[in-house]
Amino acid sequence: MLQIKAKITSNKKFKGSCWHCIVNAPSLCRASKPGQFLNVRISEGLKPFLRRPFSIHNIFGGKLEILYNVVGEGTRAFSGKKSGDYLDLIGPLGKGFDYVGARGKRVILIAGGIGVAPLLFLSKEIKSRDKLILIGARTRDQVLCEKEFRNSGSDVKISTDDGSRGFSGRVTDLLKNIIATEKAAKGAMQLYACGPGPMLKEVCNIAIANNLQAQVSLEEHMGCGIGACLGCVVKTKNGLKRVCKEGPVFYAKELIW
Repeated sequence: MLQIKAKITSNKKFKGSCWHCIVNAPSLCRASKPGQFLNVRISEGLKPFLRRPFSIHNIFGGKLEILYNVVGEGTRAFSGKKSGDYLDLIGPLGKGFDYVGARGKRVILIAGGIGVAPLLFLSKEIKSRDKLILIGARTRDQVLCEKEFRNSGSDVKISTDDGSRGFSGRVTDLLKNIIATEKAAKGAMQLYACGPGPMLKEVCNIAIANNLQAQVSLEEHMGCGIGACLGCVVKTKNGLKRVCKEGPVFYAKELIW
C-alpha cells in the first residue's frame, strides 16, 4: 500500500454523468492489479471529510485512469479538479480478481452501468483469446466503454433495459441466453462481474445454478477503506467480511445475499 500525491494530467466528462480522470502515478501502476481500488482525498479541506474509493480503471505508461459517476458531494468536487492539480491517493487497496487460471477459457465479463470501471483493466490483463464483455445500461445513451473494450481484444455485446440498443432486457438475461446457447463451453467458462447489487446477486445465482466459477466486485460505502472501521462488511459463508480488505472481489459461492 502506497500513499502518494499524483498529478492530474486530464479530468474530463466522458459521457453523461460519467467522468474520466488520468493521473501520473508510476509507483501505483507497478503495484496495482485488476479489481483493486484507490482511496482518494478529494479536498485539502474538511468537505468532503472522508476519502472516496474508486476502482482502478486502467493503467498505461505510468499513468492511471479512474472512471467515475458524479452523484454526490465528493464526486462533484472531483469533477472540478483540473489538469495540473494533485490528488492524494492511497492504494492499491483490497483483493483484486484472480485471473491467472482464465487462460484458455471462455471468459465472460458482465458490467452494469459504472461497473465497467474495474473490468477494462481486467480485460487487458486476461490472456485468454476468447473474451466476451456484456455491457448493460438503462438506455443506449448510457452504454459505457464499448470502444475501449473492443480495443482490448474483447468481443462486446450490449443490453439495454429499454431495448434501444442491442439485447432488449437486463444484462443478466443476456448472460442466461449466452450460457444456454453455449452449453458445450460451460465447463470452461469463467465469469467476472461488477455493477449494482441486484445484478451481482443474479450473476451469482446464475453461476451457481450452472456450476460455473464466478467472481464479483462489490460496491459498498466505505468509511476508512483499509479495514479499520468495519463499515463495509458483507455476509459470507465464512462469516462477516470487509469489502475493502477481504474484497472487493469475492467468489460467487462465498457470498450470502
